[in-house]
Amino acid sequence: MTDSNALDPEDRKIVTLARSARARNGVPEGAAVRDETGRTYVAGTVALDSLKLSALRTAVAMAVASGAKSLEAAAVVTEASSATAEDLAAVRDLGGAGTPVLLAGPDGEVRQTVSAT
Repeated sequence: MTDSNALDPEDRKIVTLARSARARNGVPEGAAVRDETGRTYVAGTVALDSLKLSALRTAVAMAVASGAKSLEAAAVVTEASSATAEDLAAVRDLGGAGTPVLLAGPDGEVRQTVSAT
């Protein structure tokens, strides 16, 4: 478990944004990513008949579509105990192998930080 109070303010911000997206949209996951310029992209789970994306993959796609060249960090708020391999791959594809992914519970408490390896 990571002490949320010890988080960098910018990391705390993306966790808060991810949590807000999850609650506002009533979806299983909320995510936020921060690009190399400090811009943030926030998304919730997409669950259409024809398109299903996790919140984190949606946030990465939004960053790419907006011209981001890299990621500094990512956060996902979920009840799941770990990030999926597909989510980590999406973060790694844009941010590189060392990009931190903060995994938080619905209460916003960061349970772990993993690298997109």
